[in-house]
Amino acid sequence: MYGFWSRALALVAMLLCVLSATPPASAATVTGVRVAENTTTTTRFVLDLSENVNFRVFLLSEPYRVVLDLPTTSWRADMPPRLRVGLIEGFRFGTFDNTTSRVVIDVTRPVKVERAFILPPQGQFPHRLVLDVSGSTREEFLRSAALSGAPPASAGPVAGVAPPSTGPISLTKPAPPPRKKAPDKKVVVIDPGHGGVDPGAIGESGTFEKEITLAIGQQLKRKLEATGRYRVVMTRDKDVFVRLRDRVEIGRQAGGQLFISLHADSMPDHDTRGASVYTLSEKASDDEAQGLAQRENRADLIAGVALEGESPEVTSILIDLARRETMNLSANMATLVIPELERQGKVLRKGHRFAGFAVLKAPDVPSILVEMGYLSNKVDERQLNTRDYQTKMAEALSRAVDRFFAGLGE
Repeated sequence: MYGFWSRALALVAMLLCVLSATPPASAATVTGVRVAENTTTTTRFVLDLSENVNFRVFLLSEPYRVVLDLPTTSWRADMPPRLRVGLIEGFRFGTFDNTTSRVVIDVTRPVKVERAFILPPQGQFPHRLVLDVSGSTREEFLRSAALSGAPPASAGPVAGVAPPSTGPISLTKPAPPPRKKAPDKKVVVIDPGHGGVDPGAIGESGTFEKEITLAIGQQLKRKLEATGRYRVVMTRDKDVFVRLRDRVEIGRQAGGQLFISLHADSMPDHDTRGASVYTLSEKASDDEAQGLAQRENRADLIAGVALEGESPEVTSILIDLARRETMNLSANMATLVIPELERQGKVLRKGHRFAGFAVLKAPDVPSILVEMGYLSNKVDERQLNTRDYQTKMAEALSRAVDRFFAGLGE
């Protein structure tokens, strides 16, 4: 076995995937981060770590990204929200799944990973994970990406590379089973937008959209469950990344009878403020709605997910138009939510809008996306950060859910 892994590690270097020694059982911490032009042609990315870790590097295109996966790791380093040094124009860090932390590095052009290695502690420096990238051609980048890409859940190690101690990362899931008979309690699926490595919109005061959506989602869950009439399923209940297609699958697998996706986005016009509700349409109601849907539908790219290779079942969920009955029910729910939101605060002039959001595309689950306000507006950002306003928002949505199912005679 030792000889096998020795050969595998040699191949790893050739394929731009490098693994270090096995880390201790405790979770590591990133204590510092630096980016610098190492030479005139090479840009260096360095993470300071509290201990040694296994890691995995792979490339993704469209756009060009270098992705670094670590075992579950906490972040204690200052991370500038925007950065451009040499070939690197920015990066993000966060939880990718229950066992993986991910760094997504945006690069300005095709690159190749010259070296990726761990340096042991020396003097004042702790363990350091060093990544050197240099310019490449698109053709070479795509070849390297194909060789180093993360495997699907059913695949073995890539090109003989030993997986990290956390196990391979699942990028595909089986098709959902047939929907079951509706239970006595109505099943409501709450989808707090973004999470983990994908922070969503960032307010002028540094508020992360992912934190607002989770806080209000958890309040809404408690209020609905307190009635005794609902079983509530969360697409995420902590700060973890969930792919758009997986959010849809979670709702269908749970037998969801209503899907509510929560967001607090941003707008170029910082004077724009107020809540709104979106339902599915392949034709957006306006340019603003179209732009918002396009940004939200890029969440998987932001988190460093390869979009190719999906199963036909999952693909069909993403591209099928919702059945007319489901679309009508979704629109009905939107008309019930808007007056409840108006009781709590400002609503956009056109409160009900339409766009092609990926999370609204389950063909048999009535679905809405609630923009609870815009973090690009100082007033909305301040309100969304208060416990009182979060409670009012959850109460408004809870009342709308009650009215929705009452209107169905259920």
